[in-house]
Amino acid sequence: MTPPALEIAGLTVALPPGSDRLYALHDVSLTLSAGEMLCVVGESGSGKSMTAAAVMRLLPPGVEGVAGAIRLAGRDLLSLSEPEMRRVRGAQIAMIFQEPMTALNPLRTIGDQIGEGFRIHTDLPRPEIRSRTLALLDEVRIPDPAATIDAYPHALSGGQRQRAMIAMALALQPAVLIADEPTTALDVTTQAQILALIQDLRARRGMAVLFITHDFGVVAQIADRIAVMQDGIVVEQGQAADILDNPQHPYTKILIAAVPPLVAEYQPSAAPDTPILVLEGVSKTYGTSRRFRKAGRLVRAVADVSLTLPRGSTLGIVGESGSGKSTLARCIVRLLDTDAGSIRLDGIDLTQLSRRAMRDQAPRVQMVFQDPYASLNPRRRAGELVAQGPMVHGTPRAEAMEQARQLFVSVGLPPQSMQRFPHEFSGGQRQRIGLARALALRPELLVADEAVSALDVSVQAQVLQLLAGLRESLGLSVLFITHDLRVAARICDRIAVMRDGVVVEQGTAAQVFGAPSHDYTKALLASVPGRKLGAPPQTPPG
Repeated sequence: MTPPALEIAGLTVALPPGSDRLYALHDVSLTLSAGEMLCVVGESGSGKSMTAAAVMRLLPPGVEGVAGAIRLAGRDLLSLSEPEMRRVRGAQIAMIFQEPMTALNPLRTIGDQIGEGFRIHTDLPRPEIRSRTLALLDEVRIPDPAATIDAYPHALSGGQRQRAMIAMALALQPAVLIADEPTTALDVTTQAQILALIQDLRARRGMAVLFITHDFGVVAQIADRIAVMQDGIVVEQGQAADILDNPQHPYTKILIAAVPPLVAEYQPSAAPDTPILVLEGVSKTYGTSRRFRKAGRLVRAVADVSLTLPRGSTLGIVGESGSGKSTLARCIVRLLDTDAGSIRLDGIDLTQLSRRAMRDQAPRVQMVFQDPYASLNPRRRAGELVAQGPMVHGTPRAEAMEQARQLFVSVGLPPQSMQRFPHEFSGGQRQRIGLARALALRPELLVADEAVSALDVSVQAQVLQLLAGLRESLGLSVLFITHDLRVAARICDRIAVMRDGVVVEQGTAAQVFGAPSHDYTKALLASVPGRKLGAPPQTPPG
């Protein structure tokens, strides 16, 4: 009988002394056959990525396997020496990491990094390595491979960097591919392209794929089998159809029920008519430096955008990466100056205010940033970061810290974690800190830039419920920027679709999701993975 391509048997991985729990993984058993797609799904901290790290023998310092076996085509990887394991990595089993910008060396070209596997594991001459690298870039459908091979990571888009990571993983034709959240930060059309690419490569090469994700929409689209993990334990596994249609474990049921359906859910209690924010003809153009080009190049990030946000409502700005969503958000909060147009908050044109006058308006308009780690001061404790805004505006420290404690509870963080620094939190937890900090000043307008994009579905549902509750209780108005159309359908009552800096369609959420008029909107909706997944709409949040 042919052994599985990959078998994990009774794997237990211990955490260092002093950790919240004893084990990162406990008695994990999984099998993966050649040509099969096994999706491992669960929330942050469930052990998904730790399982991948254990298979690759890349566990963090102080974390070690204490029981079990990991067999690759019958060979126990845990028994190999490190030099022996180095010969296995890349050649027989490869991994696509979650964040390509972190995994790629910024000082080396894309071609140099893809070719490294050939240089280490083969005796191929340099011209042949370059030829094979070009072929790989073409296979993963990167535009203009001849130019990309000599480019550095920062010059590529997020989707292109992810394709380069896939090319690197496939270079030596491994029998097993581990993909750790490879589409989490990508917009829906790029995500659909990457998923189709992995599926196509799996079919043509006969690879076994261990696909790690927290997105059940992705799971519904690509999985042959599913394993659900919670707190380092596999709580349920089986055929994809069985798990999705008839989950047995309560945790699996919670995860699936938390997936928002792709239909407009939120119905405002009353039709809002008084605008809090009015944008008219807003434009923003970037210019490239002439030091790096013979002639400077102009990029219109936002072009003649006009929008109205009624008080107490939520306007969703959706579109792909590079559509101008985040640039528009930064213009609204005056982190960027506009080239033309007006941005009126209750009739006050923010573009005409001095920096000092804008500071007086700051409590009324707050922003949750897309990258919480970059926006949080690494030298301040989390509680201080949340309390800082109210203290600057006159709230006594004791009162501000108590408000911060309550906000930590509201966004699902334990109050004792206020004493920790940003690097001691997970990405999703840092995003919740950013949300708490923005809400600390009780703003009238909240600009949320991908505020829940990195959160698990159940935590995402909690944060959306929190936002909906604040919208109802405080009359909060929200400009909600996202590439996740499911989230937009759940929280927004109005939608504006952006492409190449232009608003191509806008209307109520029911209109845009139910009867889109623009071809681009239709393409976005068609690209959402697992479109039919999600419970029927229940009582609107809030």
